[in-house]
Amino acid sequence: MSFLLRRPFAITAALKQTPKSATSITFRAFHNAPLKQQSNPFRSQILPSVSKSQNVFRATFRRSYQSQASYNPVNQGNLTQRLMYGAGIFGATLVGINFIFNRETREDGGMPTYEREYLNQTFMHTGLGIGIIGVAARALHLNGWSFRLMSANPWVVMGVGLVASIGTMYGAMATDPTNYVQKYALWGAFNVTQAALLSPLMFMHPAILARAGLYTLGMMGSIAFVGATAKQEKYLYLGGPLLAGVAIVALSGLAPLVIPATAARTLMWTENIWLYGGLAVFGGFTLYDVQKVLHHARLAERGMIKKDPVNESIHLELDFINIFIRMVQILAMSQNRRK
Repeated sequence: MSFLLRRPFAITAALKQTPKSATSITFRAFHNAPLKQQSNPFRSQILPSVSKSQNVFRATFRRSYQSQASYNPVNQGNLTQRLMYGAGIFGATLVGINFIFNRETREDGGMPTYEREYLNQTFMHTGLGIGIIGVAARALHLNGWSFRLMSANPWVVMGVGLVASIGTMYGAMATDPTNYVQKYALWGAFNVTQAALLSPLMFMHPAILARAGLYTLGMMGSIAFVGATAKQEKYLYLGGPLLAGVAIVALSGLAPLVIPATAARTLMWTENIWLYGGLAVFGGFTLYDVQKVLHHARLAERGMIKKDPVNESIHLELDFINIFIRMVQILAMSQNRRK
């Protein structure tokens, strides 16, 4: 989880921008400075026409500088058009993923009631946990926690964050589901810990965060639909390969700590592995976790294990967080390229 804890700070560290007001003020003061008065009569007659030409040139320059941007139907349309555009993308993605990965659907007459109920409880806890993380991260950011966190020693932040995250996560998962108070207390502590580590993301523009959240919901929703409607235990074999993939992604995330800055090409490749390889790995984990939830529902129906939607939701929350962080970084990088 170390790559999860350090990358939000790398994103927000790139938010510093050099102010340009001083330069523009200097240029304006230079061009608007009054001309020295001369005793030459011919020059005094030419000056009004020169000043008029300069004013016309400056007015023309302002109009060309503030030229109208190219037409974009998505950005300039109303809310209904934007929603329809987003719904079309989500529907096309859902159909495409379902066609590629879900050609063999269930043959047992559909999802039984106990599987559907357990899956709904898991999704409800996942949404509640993500909501707690978002609200807590916003509250901590408004109280100045993000500034203190980013000014602290990164090794201390990483160490304390790992201990707090892993401790609360495994504490919640090891607690018996019948012990409601301890179970939900540790689960709430896990969500608050994630919020404290992700609060520097609030330095990003709200539009980027909103788009990243929508894209993450669309991606996870499509993959979860495939996992829920696929044949029983079809994707449970992905557990081993995904663990190997997440190890590679974690090592690529730690690469900047050991690789010198002169190896720019190597760092670029490790960044791409962390970014796009991480999207693929945690998308696969979403598919695996949804099928694992249904498998646990069948085991619980037979009395072999106890139902525990809190534990199931923790895995889906981690999938959401990792996909969301990468979506934020991709959108931030694309916005920087346009400038």
